[in-house]
Amino acid sequence: MPEPYDVITMGRIGVDIYPLQTGVSLARVDTFGKFLGGSPTNVAVAGARLGRRTAVITRTGQDAFGEYLHHQLREFGVDDRWVSAVEEYPTPVTFCEIFPPDHFPLYFYRQPKAPDLEIREPELDLDAVRDARIFWMTGTGLSAEPSRASTLAALRARSAGADGPGADCGGPAAPASRSRTATVFDLDWRPMFWDGGDHSSVAPARYREALAHATVAVGNLDECAIATGEREPYAAARALLAAGVELAVVKQGPKGVLAVHRDGTTADVPPLPVRVVNGLGAGDAFGGALCHGLLAGWEIGRIMRYANAAGAIVASRLACSSAMPYPHEVEQALADGAVGAPGAPPAEPLPTGVPPTGAPPTGASPTGATP
Repeated sequence: MPEPYDVITMGRIGVDIYPLQTGVSLARVDTFGKFLGGSPTNVAVAGARLGRRTAVITRTGQDAFGEYLHHQLREFGVDDRWVSAVEEYPTPVTFCEIFPPDHFPLYFYRQPKAPDLEIREPELDLDAVRDARIFWMTGTGLSAEPSRASTLAALRARSAGADGPGADCGGPAAPASRSRTATVFDLDWRPMFWDGGDHSSVAPARYREALAHATVAVGNLDECAIATGEREPYAAARALLAAGVELAVVKQGPKGVLAVHRDGTTADVPPLPVRVVNGLGAGDAFGGALCHGLLAGWEIGRIMRYANAAGAIVASRLACSSAMPYPHEVEQALADGAVGAPGAPPAEPLPTGVPPTGAPPTGASPTGATP
């Protein structure tokens, strides 16, 4: 029987087209870089960078950009066996503008429909999903069919065989689930993907349905509000626990991150100071590091500090996927108490032609940088 994956993620993928200039609107940008993108895909890359065996379940267009994404996944060490092509729809492209330290508008081109919303239940390897140590899904996957039904089928496969609450988070488990560590719901609220946008009448119910199968929930305050109706961090964490998860992780922007476990353990961790270049992708680095810490069996405070550091490193870099840190880089940031501390080597040089940001170091948490 094949060894279970450390992390399988499911959902969005695309090509990120990022300007190689900061502080410049798209109308004035002259040069761009092309990168692998999509939040759950970046989480798989982040986990692979930290030494974990990862795979992603998603779909691309049957086009040159789709071929590029397969190539990039393999380069990053992410298994692409469950990445298939959809002939009818093009591979999505996302543009951004970079205005450090805290303004990074995103422009999604996912029309007429993104291939990653065409994931179909009969094509899922539910045995692999069930046996993975961590399964990671996102709110975007619940926004349309057949992706919604497929995502819920994957979650039900994770729930099947669990012996009571907590089986996926180290509690008592049936033999089939003993290798499992967590089923993570990244709340990932993107209103432009939902009918009704911020006023969607169906999103909260779909989020609650998925939360009933998850053991870990991760989201910023806006995302927690969609999932629970609560915006105050501790109230949001309690509401996520009441919805069924074992661990609630609430990203609070410049106030850091709050983690509350059902056993009463709480960690309220401040951000790591960082000179922000591009806050996009920091939350995905946080997610990959969260998975790494859960798999390692660390205590919650250590996991949050490590994940904060990973996110801060990516916030100090231009790209997302290619910016994901290696373990020694995260450990260095933690030892320095900041990213880019005096005397520390730069985390990553900016591409040629990128002017310095001039932004002062900021305490703004990259884990809360999701637009």
